Amino acid sequence: MIIREIRDNNKLTLAIKGRIDTATAPQLETAVKTKTDGVEQLEIDLKETDYISSAGLRVLLAAQKSMKKQGSMVVTNVNEVIHEIFEVTGFLDILTIQ
Repeated sequence: MIIREIRDNNKLTLAIKGRIDTATAPQLETAVKTKTDGVEQLEIDLKETDYISSAGLRVLLAAQKSMKKQGSMVVTNVNEVIHEIFEVTGFLDILTIQ
């Protein structure tokens, strides 16, 4: 997994390339925890994400909870595979998806 970071004032975009699974979810979790100080809007761009496991879903849920305290979080560019995972797990109702 590769995480590309794009900053624009108090907005941070984390563009994820590859798979978010048990092996890579800790890398995303660390990025969210260490890069979001002072961030009011967090965007998780999944355009190049192939798959997300339950470990990845847990990281997104924790990121959303954390960002509610200081701003907002959106998930963008969700492909059909990820959308289906979000639908089956109920995450379509939990996350803000654009």
